[in-house]
Amino acid sequence: MSDIAVRASNVAKRFRIGERTGGYDLLSERIARTLRRPGQRRRQREFWALEDVDFEVRRGESFGIVGHNGAGKSTLLKILSRVTPPTRGEIDLYGRVGALLEVGTGFHPELTGAENIYLNGAILGLRRSEVARRFDEIVEFAEVQQFIDTPVKRYSSGMFLRLAFAVAAHLEPEILIVDEVLSVGDLAFQEKCLGRMQTVTGEGRTVLFVSHNLAAVDQLCERAMLLERGRKVFEGSTGDVIERYVRSVRRLASVDLARREDRTGSGRLRFQGLSIQVGGENVDTPATGQDVELLLDYATADGRPLRNANMAITVLTPLGELMLHLYTVTRGEILRELPPTGTVRCSIPRLPLPPGQYLLNVWCDVGGEILDWVQSAVELTVVEGDFYGAGQTPQQSHRTVLIDYDWAVDSARSGVG
Repeated sequence: MSDIAVRASNVAKRFRIGERTGGYDLLSERIARTLRRPGQRRRQREFWALEDVDFEVRRGESFGIVGHNGAGKSTLLKILSRVTPPTRGEIDLYGRVGALLEVGTGFHPELTGAENIYLNGAILGLRRSEVARRFDEIVEFAEVQQFIDTPVKRYSSGMFLRLAFAVAAHLEPEILIVDEVLSVGDLAFQEKCLGRMQTVTGEGRTVLFVSHNLAAVDQLCERAMLLERGRKVFEGSTGDVIERYVRSVRRLASVDLARREDRTGSGRLRFQGLSIQVGGENVDTPATGQDVELLLDYATADGRPLRNANMAITVLTPLGELMLHLYTVTRGEILRELPPTGTVRCSIPRLPLPPGQYLLNVWCDVGGEILDWVQSAVELTVVEGDFYGAGQTPQQSHRTVLIDYDWAVDSARSGVG
């Protein structure tokens, strides 16, 4: 038997923007397309999400796929999972595939959690008795015992994710494919999932893992490959791939924000620049403990005001570990009306970041529609500062944020009894 679990040969995927990407049309859509006059035909342009990607993954190996937004990672996993076919090239999969590509993939919203477990087992070709043997383990891992007989349409996104991952990881696929969706879960659940995926590879099965959390990729995967604009640019040990990816991210962060092309969103608003101020003056390197303001310049596409917008700035380490999530929604604020051009200011009292290098992502949405999302928009360097006013700098033994705290001795309880 070959020791290869996954083989991709010259895989390419083309999309025609303005064309339905699914394989089926509604009758009304087909009639409308037939009656549309030539001058009314929707303009289409080709977009190659992947171009001539090839790689092999051995049985029992954990393999990471990293890259910027729009690099083609999710498209590749959908091809590997046979959700969509490649435009050209070949995919060989030697074993049963379990995939977690999006929250709720393969789940029917009207069915209960229990019914969806059996449905997914049937899709994987398992007998009902085989699913039944694993049922309790799946429910316990997902921590949804109380709601297992509730239709999943009533689940929160976290519950949905926990059950979906538990199903994908416990029904013993020979090949487990996991996309970025683990970012939906909390930190404890992410650690639990990583532990489960390590168990899967320890049992001789294969894992393909996509994540922007490079620390998680480094923890789980032995080898990885880097995609850029649909092409494989590097493959090797995970450490070497991450080092090359971080260098490319820092190059991107040095590009003027208004000229960045690797952005996601409708474009109804676009960020034009991000600057950092301390005491009303622009600075390149704020210090730990300083009162800092992040200024986001923007412009709307149609020159009109924008109503009810939400914005976010996230601060991450170069390895993708989230340090700060500054979201207007979390703060209970909505930007009721933004003029066509302007600046949005986010104030951070006593910057709680220890000295080091960080990357800032920026985001804007309205009613669930992403208008602009740029990852690694700016690189931020924080220098040493006296956060506690004690003349001491924080230890650099691990990544953390700083908070106020006090120590005291309770004299009534200080003795040993």
